Formats: sequence, structure tokens, C-alpha cells
Amino acid sequence: MDKQQIRELIWKTLEERDIASFPRPVYGRIPNFKGSERAAENLARAREFARAEVVKVNPDAPQRKVREIALREGKKVLTPTPRLRGEFFLLDGRSVDPRKASTISGFTKMGKRVSFEEIPHVDLVIVGSVAVTLKGDRVGKGEGYSELEYAILRELGKVDEGTPIATTVHSIQIVDYIPVEPYDVPLDMIATEKELIRVEPRQKPKGLYLEYLTKEKIEDTPYLKRYLQLTGRYPYR
Repeated sequence: MDKQQIRELIWKTLEERDIASFPRPVYGRIPNFKGSERAAENLARAREFARAEVVKVNPDAPQRKVREIALREGKKVLTPTPRLRGEFFLLDGRSVDPRKASTISGFTKMGKRVSFEEIPHVDLVIVGSVAVTLKGDRVGKGEGYSELEYAILRELGKVDEGTPIATTVHSIQIVDYIPVEPYDVPLDMIATEKELIRVEPRQKPKGLYLEYLTKEKIEDTPYLKRYLQLTGRYPYR
């Protein structure tokens, strides 16, 4: 199966087995699932989570509890604008209401918009997933924003090869095989509603692969376009 077929299978399975959670239907989304809070709690028990001072977390619904726990523990949480339409938001758990600030409306109101230069070094990256493998391969909803966010942070020196990458999923989202592209970011940890799974580390992309970015993709992603223009790497006239 190709990536889209895997997505369709997982979305269909989550809905038909009533594992999907609000917002529904989950088709076209990083799917929320029953047990997402337990998965977040399992991830929060990892030593990498406990040690992290700055955690980058995706803005999707199934990772809301991850954001809340991180803020409750007094960590700084870096969350991108959905679809990289704008800047990243930085929240300080010591000065916000963790429950309110963990929602999309909350972090966009309470978070500080930070420029490229203001982004702190990130100790742990948490991404949303539609499907994963036990080898650490991952597929998102198909728009590539997690890969773009990681690539930009890597080029800025805000993450490095040793920065762990984690996700939270329902155990039904674990599949046997996912095709891999050079820009795909492998996982180091997978937290499900049942357990925390550690993955053998693999080399991560060192930055942006411009040959895979169409003009339309760049134009539709203002943060990416601004970054390429500022660094003199915008590839189109």
C-alpha cells in the first residue's frame, strides 16, 4: 500500500470500530482517538519528557493532553500555527493555565509569537501521526508540515541529531510497513494507550530538501516562504 492507502485504512478503521474521538469524522486529520489521554500520560513518564525544558508539540487534538501535561510540569511548549500559516507560539507553563493554554484557541491567545531567532533550543519534539511502524516510520495526514517544521528547526540549530522525536497514537494505528522518503523524520518513541515503545534510533534529515518542494507548496506555507526568502534560498522567481 502507498501512504494514502494506509491513511484511508486507518481513518476507516478508527471510525468503524468507534475508536475515533472528537473532532469527527477523522478523515483528512491527525485522528483523535479514545485513549489519547492515557497515551499522553505514558509518554510523560519517559525520562526524555521529564528532562525536557522546551517541548515542541503539534497543534492537533490528540496531542492536546501532551501539551497540557508539559505546561502543568512548568515546561515551555513550542507549537506551530496550524499549516504553518504564521509563526510558532511559545508558552511558559509557569505563567499560563495549562488546561486552557493546551487548546488551539488557548495557545493562539496566550502564546507569544516568536520569530526564527527567538525560538529556543528544543529538547523534545512530539508529532501527530495517522500511522506508524515499530521501526519508527510514520505517516501524517499528507501535507508534510511536521517534516517542514523539523527541517526548519534543524537548519536553525534549534534541534539536532540527538533531539528525540515522539508521537502518541492508538495501538490500532501501528502498521507493518510505511514507504519512506528522504525527508521523512523517523520516530524514537511511540506512546499508545497501552505502553511506551522505544525505537532503534535512525539518522534524521539535516534540513530542507528543496527539490521536493513545489512552488505551490511554498506559496501556501507563508512561514516556509519567509524563511527561504530570508536565507536567500527561495528557488522560484
